[in-house]
Amino acid sequence: MRIATWNVNSIRARVDRTVDWMVREDIDVLAMQEIKCKPEQFPAQPFEDAGYDLAIHGLSQWNGVAFASRLPITDVVTAFPGMPGFLKGAEGPDLPAEARALGVTINEQRLWSLYVPNGRALGDPHYAYKLEWLAALQRHAQSELAANPHLALALMGDWNVAPFDEDMGDPSFMPGESTHISAPERAAFTAFEAAGLHDVVRPLVPEGFTFWDYKRLRFPRNEGMRIDFILGSEAFADRVTDASIHRNERKGDAPSDHVPVVVDVDIDGEDDDRPMIF
Repeated sequence: MRIATWNVNSIRARVDRTVDWMVREDIDVLAMQEIKCKPEQFPAQPFEDAGYDLAIHGLSQWNGVAFASRLPITDVVTAFPGMPGFLKGAEGPDLPAEARALGVTINEQRLWSLYVPNGRALGDPHYAYKLEWLAALQRHAQSELAANPHLALALMGDWNVAPFDEDMGDPSFMPGESTHISAPERAAFTAFEAAGLHDVVRPLVPEGFTFWDYKRLRFPRNEGMRIDFILGSEAFADRVTDASIHRNERKGDAPSDHVPVVVDVDIDGEDDDRPMIF
């Protein structure tokens, strides 16, 4: 079984490219972020024609998350317990939730498509929101695994954190001055290890970026970031047989600024001899 995550940066602009890639690479499940549309605006027909069912959560032209799956999708939720909301200029516990999380069950695996808040700038209210959002997600994951230690759980998506120095190749991000690389953000990411979740891709693909800004020739210069991850529980990680970062999807006409991250998962001893792609 092949599972992937991809920040598509507007599915309406990139639906043909997304579906073509899924069919070509034999993707069974794709978690998407930044779909930038409401469910009724989502271009569902090309996915359905290719044999995929959909779960979609979008509230406006911003953010938005979705799943496409060849297998049945059940237990769909559009938030995790304690997920904070955000409204510029407002404070309090009852702020509107953004379309940043979508949880589903597929083939007895609990999967989440996640678009972690950017943070914008150190000291910005969005930065505090980002840290609160990550802390709430970590508490939920820890609670889920405490209740069911054998749960095959995967948190997938655009985390907007470069956890290690080697994950940041964009020279415009400065230590002590920029989001994505600050100590609190990195600590928030590392805290998922205490919840029993680990990066299931890095052991198999130790190097490689997943995002390159459109500006300043960042991609040709390979000045990117590794900010898209699949964190899995022990039960999920034990099933992972292969992983890949599809760098070539940043090339060509009108690409997303992110590329897909893929894992091959062994379900019931299935045989999979597909090659890794870097």
